[in-house]
Amino acid sequence: MKPGLWEINNKMQSSNGQLEQAMAMVHEQMAQMTPEQRKQMQDMMAKNGMQMPTVGAGGSMSVKMCMTREMAAANTMPMQEVGNCTHKRSAVVGNTMKVSFRCSKPDANGDGQVTFNSDSDYSMKMKVTTSASGKPETMNMDASGRWLGVDCGDIKPTAIPKAK
Repeated sequence: MKPGLWEINNKMQSSNGQLEQAMAMVHEQMAQMTPEQRKQMQDMMAKNGMQMPTVGAGGSMSVKMCMTREMAAANTMPMQEVGNCTHKRSAVVGNTMKVSFRCSKPDANGDGQVTFNSDSDYSMKMKVTTSASGKPETMNMDASGRWLGVDCGDIKPTAIPKAK
């Protein structure tokens, strides 16, 4: 993968529809933010290497992230670190890499596969299980990433996720 600015698009579907309802509420709340609230949210996200997400129809979300040369050399996917997480990835075979993660606080895990269409375009399918609501919830995530350019602008790189 090329270092630089990436746009990551995620769409998650839950087995009970609650995630989709929550995403609709987030979209509505973001639209109602005052300029001060929006600036505070943008600043918080910038500290975590992300741009304010764009929430689309059907629970899709798009964020921009910066990938360093070190991340590209290590074949590390641009992602936001949430909670106490560990990541595993297989070697790339052909154009495919298997990935998994395990997190505590919030308790979640997932397994999936990344397909590299080129060094500037990938797609990923992942099955995620979480118990954030106290009950196990399974979600399917479809994601894609595309390289936008070398210059990340004011978007700072995220920390490299811990691999095990």
